[in-house]
Amino acid sequence: MRRKRRKWLALVLALASGGAAGYLALNQMQQPLAARPAAGVSMVRVVVAARDLQVGSVLASGDVKLVDWPTSALPPGYASDPQSVLGRGLITAVSANEPLLAAKLASKEAGGGLSITIPEGMRAVSVKVDEVVGVAGFVLPGTRVDVLATLTPNSGREEAATRVILQNVTTLAAGQTIQRDAEGTPQTVTVITLLVDPEQAEKLTLAATEGRIQLALRNTLDMGQIDTKGADAGNLVQSTAVAPARPAANRGPRAPRPAGGGTSVITYNGAERTVTTF
Repeated sequence: MRRKRRKWLALVLALASGGAAGYLALNQMQQPLAARPAAGVSMVRVVVAARDLQVGSVLASGDVKLVDWPTSALPPGYASDPQSVLGRGLITAVSANEPLLAAKLASKEAGGGLSITIPEGMRAVSVKVDEVVGVAGFVLPGTRVDVLATLTPNSGREEAATRVILQNVTTLAAGQTIQRDAEGTPQTVTVITLLVDPEQAEKLTLAATEGRIQLALRNTLDMGQIDTKGADAGNLVQSTAVAPARPAANRGPRAPRPAGGGTSVITYNGAERTVTTF
């Protein structure tokens, strides 16, 4: 009797221990695996973006974080101390978890905003556009455009003409501003800011003042320059005047000329035709 009780007790203990082990194993498998560096890999703390950040943003404490980075794959210009990047503006957009490299940051003295994104020797020129000029809202920061200028006839020009004055120009910003018309009524105006050199800035300002400009959106990967002859109103539609052909009169078959001289008289009797020569 005691022997049977010992067997049952051993069986119960075995089942209990097996169930506990299975439960622990299942619970361990359901927990997410924490990323652990491989054994023997040297790691360094690197400052990265805590979220997606736009161009011109001034970095605050909530914008950055530290992550472990393998020393064998450290990017050039990385930062290991958050204090070294705080207060500096971004000259290019960065994504979450992307290292904040020195090449992507302006100096602390430069501050933030659009001005820190302008390379040395270049200028940012803003022009007013409408939905048509702005290619229906598809001209966004980072896109590239060609600028066409249309000048209307005046004392020194007999006909309207359109020319491509700038090619492959980068768009720095696109937005809206509130301006007042001649009567003082507030109006929403779309403004596009383009990155140009000083000579291009002169052309763009003159075209926007003396005529009308149009932006042509281009493929960002297309860096080519194309020479064009432009378009003049007189050559836009070329027409050649052609005199309409006069329909031949239906006079019926001609009478045969007589072999010799004399006078021929043609008489008709119904459908019968008679020629008499004298």
